[in-house]
Amino acid sequence: MKIKEYRTQFIDTLTPIYDAGEAESFFYLILEEKKQLKRIDLALHPDLAFSEEEIAVWNSILEQLLQEIPIQYLLGKTSFYGLDFEVNENVLIPRQETEELVDWILESQKSKVESRKVKILDIGTGSGCIAISLAKNIPNAQVFAIDVSEKALATAQKNAQINTVNVTFINQNILETEDLQQQFDIIVSNPPYVRNLEKEEIKKNVLDNEPHLALFVEDNDALIFYKKIAELARKNLSENGQLYFEINQYLGKEMVELLEKMNFSTIELRKDIYGNDRMMKADLSV
Repeated sequence: MKIKEYRTQFIDTLTPIYDAGEAESFFYLILEEKKQLKRIDLALHPDLAFSEEEIAVWNSILEQLLQEIPIQYLLGKTSFYGLDFEVNENVLIPRQETEELVDWILESQKSKVESRKVKILDIGTGSGCIAISLAKNIPNAQVFAIDVSEKALATAQKNAQINTVNVTFINQNILETEDLQQQFDIIVSNPPYVRNLEKEEIKKNVLDNEPHLALFVEDNDALIFYKKIAELARKNLSENGQLYFEINQYLGKEMVELLEKMNFSTIELRKDIYGNDRMMKADLSV
């Protein structure tokens, strides 16, 4: 079968679940991964065809997409902040909003003296996307990353190798941690923050496939991770250290109040590209 013909069939099959543009983007992502062909190649060579074996592979992927398994898990990889990351069912798929958080941290470092060592801790690292992106883009950064999941850390370690950066990974339950044992200039976290009451807002492909351990918190204690991390930051941030969070869009006011009560200063709440309260920065008052 000609690839162009299969493309039409592929998109038509998916459009009851996905919009046509998204279905088409899936087709070209898979085409590049499985056959090393780009859109332009298909335009220049309209007679290119799939073998029967290739069609069998594509039909298997198509069936999984119909079950709303994320394309990133099917391909085993994704892109974040211009870098390649391996992803699987043990880690969340990195989001564009989290790229904005990384960008904010990097922006804050531009005015710093480049020769100065910067010690960074990423709490709940998952795929390692935040820690690795910071290690890649901040000269002289010494980066540490914590996660409770050994499987997530194994994936993060692979991603550090893929992107040729040195990150110290630590298997640790942050809720059971009383002291981080050293001082950091920056502590950043994108912890679980989706309340169970918000599950109905979560797309099926996320709810059925991404690790709930990294997503959900109890309705009656939605800020449990933020409280704990802020307490640790009070002890383990260096003078003029900075604390960064990705947050639940519905709890921006509560987050500001939490950090104010804990005597953080210069608290700033930022919206993401979609106009939702999504990230925070606070300085350690001394």
